[in-house]
Amino acid sequence: MKVVGVAFLMAVLLAGCLAMGQPRYIVLSDITWAPFEWVSEKGAYLGFDLDVMRAIALLEGFEIEIRDTPFDSIIPAVIANKGDVGASGFTINDERAQVISFSEPYWTSDQAVVVRTGSGLDMDKALAKGRKAGAQRGTTGAGWVEENLPDVVLVLYETYPEAVLDLLAGRLDAVVQDVDPSKQAVGQYPGRLEIAGIIETGEQFGFLVAKGDPKEILPKISSGIAKLQASGAWDHLIAAYFGPSLDAIEAAWEASIDILLVEKDVVKFAQTLAALATK
Repeated sequence: MKVVGVAFLMAVLLAGCLAMGQPRYIVLSDITWAPFEWVSEKGAYLGFDLDVMRAIALLEGFEIEIRDTPFDSIIPAVIANKGDVGASGFTINDERAQVISFSEPYWTSDQAVVVRTGSGLDMDKALAKGRKAGAQRGTTGAGWVEENLPDVVLVLYETYPEAVLDLLAGRLDAVVQDVDPSKQAVGQYPGRLEIAGIIETGEQFGFLVAKGDPKEILPKISSGIAKLQASGAWDHLIAAYFGPSLDAIEAAWEASIDILLVEKDVVKFAQTLAALATK
C-alpha cells in the first residue's frame, strides 16, 4: 500500500475509534533512530517502538497519533501536556523519573563505540585524551562520555545520523550510541564503519508518560506488552527489527502493514513482518 493510502486509512480508523468513544493519545518519538524508529524511503513511520505502540493500541482499545519530535523536546512536551506518551528508546533513570513516570522496562541496552574502518582506533584509542566523540544531545551516550571521559571532546548533535555523517567525513574519531542502532549504522555503510568496542551500561528502556500517569496509560501499556509477549508477537517483532537490513524491513513492513491496520490482527502482522524481513 502506498503511504498516502496508509495515512488515509489511519485517519478513517481514528474517526471510527473516536466515534466509538475510544481514547486517543499522542505518541511523541524522535523518528531518526533505526531500528527503534525511523522514516522509510516512502515517508512512513516505522520501527520497533512505533509498531509496539500501534499493537498495544489495538489490543487495549485506544487510538494513537505519532508525532516526530526532537529527542530532547519529548519530555518537556509530555510535562506540558503537548503529548501523552514518549516512545523513543528512553533510558530509565532517576533524573528523568523525578519529572515523568516510566513503564516497566521493555529493552536492555549497552553503548557501542563506532569508528571508521581502517582508522586504526580500538575503543581505548578512540576515546583517549583529545579525541572527538559524537553523541546525540540528551542521550545516555552523551551523558556517559561527559561523566566518564572529561578529556574527550564531546560533540553534541540533534540526531545520531548527523553524528555518523561527521564520523564518515573524518570530523569525529568515534560515535557513542546504543548497540542496536550502532549495528544498523554499520550496516548502512558497509566497509566504512565498524564497532570498536562495547561499553556495558546495562541501561533499560521504558515508555514514558506525565508524572503520576494522570490519564492511566501505563496499565494499558503493561497489559499490551504482556499480551504481545504471551502471544509470541513480541519475539516476532524483535526478529523483524533487529538483524535484517533497513531495506528488507521497509519492504516487509509495506507488504504487511494492512494486516495490522485493516485486519487488526496483531499476531499475524508480527509473524508476517518477521517472515518477510528475514527471508
